[in-house]
Amino acid sequence: MIPARYAASRFPAKLMQDLAGKPVILRTYEAAVHTNLFDEVYVVTDSDVIYETIEKAGGNVIKSIKEHDCGSDRIAEAVENLEVDIIVNVQGDEPFTDRESLAAVLEVFKNDPDKEIDLASLMVKITDLEEISNPNTVKVIVNKENFALYFSRSPIPYPRDTNVDSVYYKHKGIYAFRKSALMDFQRLPMLMLEAVEKIEAIRYLEYGKTIKMVETSVSGIEIDTPEDLKRARAEWK
Repeated sequence: MIPARYAASRFPAKLMQDLAGKPVILRTYEAAVHTNLFDEVYVVTDSDVIYETIEKAGGNVIKSIKEHDCGSDRIAEAVENLEVDIIVNVQGDEPFTDRESLAAVLEVFKNDPDKEIDLASLMVKITDLEEISNPNTVKVIVNKENFALYFSRSPIPYPRDTNVDSVYYKHKGIYAFRKSALMDFQRLPMLMLEAVEKIEAIRYLEYGKTIKMVETSVSGIEIDTPEDLKRARAEWK
C-alpha cells in the first residue's frame, strides 16, 4: 500500500513532480510492483489528480473516503475489509524503493511463528553531521535485538560523552504491519509524544507495540524538499 497525499506541508504537490518523464508517485508505484514481492500493490490517495494518474497508467488505486492525518490511518481504511495478513506501507515519495530492503522486512514475519512482532521497518546508518541534526531526518534508537526504543527528529542518542563512539540510524519510511496492529492504530488516539514529534511510528511504541528494525545499506532518496527532487533527478540519470 502506497499512501499518497497531495498537500504535503514541506513540499506541496511533490508526488506529482516530474522524475524522468513520470510523476514521482508513479515512479514509486512502479518500483514497488517491480520488486515482485507482493500479491497486489495499491496507491491509496485523497487526491483526484493522483487517482487519475495511477488509473491512467493502468495501476491499482483506492480513493480515501475519510480525512486522514497519516499514512497508517489512510491504509487502515483501505484494508479494513480485505483478507490480508501482512500489509507493507511504502511511502509515496520513495521512487528508489528496492527489492532487497523490502524482502528483508518481510523476512521478519517468516521468522516469527509466535506472532510476537507487530511491525517491521527499515533503518540505515548515517554519519553526516548535517543529516543527523536535520529535523526532516527521523532517527531511531534500538535495543540489542534491534527492536525500536524511540524515534525522534532530534539527534538520538545525544553525544554527552564524546569519547563514546555513537552510532546513528535514519528511519526509512517503509513499514510492514500485521493487520491487527494496523487496525489497532486507527482506533487508538494520538498521544503527546507522537503529537509533538509528528512521527506516526511513535504511536505504536506508546501503546506497547513491538517494532523490529532491519538495517539496510540502501539509503535511496526520499523526496521531502525541492533539493531532494534535484538529487533524485540527477541520480536517475
